[in-house]
Amino acid sequence: METYDVIVIGAGPVGENAADRAARTGLSVAIVEAELVGGECSYWACIPSKTLLRPGAAREAARQVPGLADPGAPDAAAVLAWRDEMTSDGDDAGQVQWLDSAGLALVRGHGRLVGERLVEVTPAQGVDDDAPGEPRRLEARYAVVVATGSSAVLPGVPGLAEANPWTSREATSAEAVPESLVVVGGGVVGCEMATAYADLGARVTLLARSGLLTGAEPFAGRAVEESLRAAGVDVRLGAEVQGVERPEPGGPVTVTVVDADAGAPAQVTAAELLVATGRRPRTGDVGLDTVGLDPHAALEIDDTTAVVGAAPDAAGRPWLYACGDVTGRVATTHQGKYQARVSGDVVAARFGADGARAAEVPTSDQGGWSRYEARADHGAQTQVVFTRPQVAWVGPTESQARAAGLAVRAVPFDLAGVAGASLLTPEYSGRAQVLVDTEREVIVGATFVGPEVGEMLHAATIAVVGEVPLHRLWHAVPAFPTVSEVWLRFAEEYGL
Repeated sequence: METYDVIVIGAGPVGENAADRAARTGLSVAIVEAELVGGECSYWACIPSKTLLRPGAAREAARQVPGLADPGAPDAAAVLAWRDEMTSDGDDAGQVQWLDSAGLALVRGHGRLVGERLVEVTPAQGVDDDAPGEPRRLEARYAVVVATGSSAVLPGVPGLAEANPWTSREATSAEAVPESLVVVGGGVVGCEMATAYADLGARVTLLARSGLLTGAEPFAGRAVEESLRAAGVDVRLGAEVQGVERPEPGGPVTVTVVDADAGAPAQVTAAELLVATGRRPRTGDVGLDTVGLDPHAALEIDDTTAVVGAAPDAAGRPWLYACGDVTGRVATTHQGKYQARVSGDVVAARFGADGARAAEVPTSDQGGWSRYEARADHGAQTQVVFTRPQVAWVGPTESQARAAGLAVRAVPFDLAGVAGASLLTPEYSGRAQVLVDTEREVIVGATFVGPEVGEMLHAATIAVVGEVPLHRLWHAVPAFPTVSEVWLRFAEEYGL
């Protein structure tokens, strides 16, 4: 039996943050990982996908500036090589070095609960050939944090699994650009990868059951649809996939699809098929059943990230925590990392030396262990989609806000109407909208659509999280000439 104060299962960005925060008051922490330290984001998601998208965005920005020569199509081989560099060629040595510097013990292998505060780690094939061949038993004196993320979902379409389709992992790690690609799914992954592979020269067909980016404001999805069509992507909305055939491994794949309007089945054939129809929390083999929890469901947590339904320890304190995708609450790396920081702070406050083994987690207004609120606030979740145009939003959409009972007024503005936009390009196109709670006169949500608008989002996030009254926000003077001058236009449109 190896004993640590805290054990974290999962060494992606979320697990790393939880482990680091928990260790800051002297707790000994082990972090268990079956694959690469750094997780999905570093090797198969955020970093490689945004790297693949960047050349096309830069090319389009240059093309729209008068006086610059058309830079031509991206060099696919060079882009893939840059992607490999950004993902360290699948080598996690740098991430492991960071764990060492933070005083965190890495345990290679697949970790699963086998009882209260007990984790069994079995060797993972192909990750660390020098790891011991027998399972290791770890005991946590105080807490276990589950940060195992999520995995791609393959719908039960006849022939789909047998066709060996791409998921986001294969799409972001492909060794070559296929001549043609069918993308199933109109969410973030589907839209981003359709954009990237069209930029790199593939003939792309995008099949979506409804609209694109349905989690955002409707005008955002329509803007991305228009841009994809302009880039040559065959976008088919209302498309229901009924079957998939791939007679020869590695050969062409044929997708049978029914158009909701036409009704008659049609077939689309391509070199590769990407299925981007969602993800599910990775809880299936974490041993949740050994502690009385459903192994097929997301881990429900309270706002201190303690798992609901897990029996407390002998002192009456929660010992099982979870953060990130595995909770079903968040689906982005940045929100997961925020939740992980809260989780680590809570564990450190409850069990670390500075927390005096406190049964209750102090909050900032109580002058406790941390100057940060030790409870997660999920009212201002942020999302950026790196399509062209980019889509960025914080808080609820207008329909979500009204469904929640908020009295909101939508204040839209055409981003092309600010001077900073026309300086970027005479072809600038974009739209922004804020949602004002008319009873409190604070902004509760905001959406931006346009070139590089992800960089504008944080100002809105601060306004939402800080609940800054509009009469004070009016005094935050935006610089001229920048696109951020839209904040002055928002105030004027609202009537200030």
